[in-house]
Amino acid sequence: MTTMPSPAADADGAGSAPGRAGAAPARVRDYSLTGESARRAIESGLAAAEWYHTDVPRKTMKELMQRRDGPAIRDTLIWAGLHVLFAAGGIWFWGTWWAVPFWLAYGVMYGSACDSRWHECGHGTAFRTRWMNDVVYHIASFQVMRNPVSWRWSHARHHTDTIIVGRDAEIAWMLPPNMLKKVLHFVGVWDVWDSLKILARNAAGHLSDDERNYIPESEIPKAIFAARVHMAIYGLTGVATVAMLLGGWGWASAIPFLLIGGPRIYGCWHFIMTGLIQHGGLAEDVTDHRLNSRTCYMNPISRFLYWNMNYHVEHHMFPMVPYYNLPKLHDLIKHDLPAPNTSIWDAYREMIPAVWRQRKDPDYYLRRELPPTAKPYREDLHRWVPDRSMG
Repeated sequence: MTTMPSPAADADGAGSAPGRAGAAPARVRDYSLTGESARRAIESGLAAAEWYHTDVPRKTMKELMQRRDGPAIRDTLIWAGLHVLFAAGGIWFWGTWWAVPFWLAYGVMYGSACDSRWHECGHGTAFRTRWMNDVVYHIASFQVMRNPVSWRWSHARHHTDTIIVGRDAEIAWMLPPNMLKKVLHFVGVWDVWDSLKILARNAAGHLSDDERNYIPESEIPKAIFAARVHMAIYGLTGVATVAMLLGGWGWASAIPFLLIGGPRIYGCWHFIMTGLIQHGGLAEDVTDHRLNSRTCYMNPISRFLYWNMNYHVEHHMFPMVPYYNLPKLHDLIKHDLPAPNTSIWDAYREMIPAVWRQRKDPDYYLRRELPPTAKPYREDLHRWVPDRSMG
């Protein structure tokens, strides 16, 4: 699920196997949802296309798609409890160095784990009970500073047209990539500022052309109302901070900021770290998730924070499988998928050279190799992709 703010931008890019002599120059890519790339995607049949899926017996898939309240209630109670524990420790030890690790841990619970909760509950698959999904979705949307209405529709489009330029509003790696901006995302000042500007604009009743492209007209008043609620809470947090400062609380007046809003800045590093490897360096404008998504094995702590979204090819192929069943799905279909990266470090070691090269050669991409047991890529479905990948 990428999960970066997605204002429209123009950049160069495409997808691609080793650069060969006489290859066509890189095309300028328009990542907006209302421009030339959008028109090309529709005319070429990329928009709402039929995607490749690994064959899974119907009965087995039905079992994997079964939602249960138990696992998500357990994990949500642990998540909420850790919020309380770490915040209490940070406040109790305020004024000493012992407070620092508590606030850092609280920041990750708030500013990173929120992304996967927003994502899974937005799919409606975490809990079986709908209102439970909705409650956690709205809380997590606030924490990650996303309008819960517009992002629900944005993410639906992301799954319909994954990394299709001109259609997908959630492409994190617009080509050529701005590497400095990507590094700055790990300390969320840049994207928090972008997110607040979007929320403020929505609260004022204004939606961009891109937002209107994927949000149904009937949902626009809800998006405006949600943005106003979010901005009101941030406003009250600012008032509390100022009131405590004027009241002589000194440095303790920072506590409201550390509790609300601030963790999205100082605690977002884990969700940025995991989110960037979902699609980074891989192909654009293809209809096989094995070409544009990455599965990566992770340690148990990261999997808890990330709610198993490290099984990202599997999730995109079968988005209605709950996060707690993704490991089973992975074991069932891994014979048909590229070999997973063995760790977060291994994924970055693979991705960084590819995105670094894309700075100068946006037509370049990393082609994931399939095992002998897999069905081959349908090359006839990807003729619009220049043949300039690493494969």
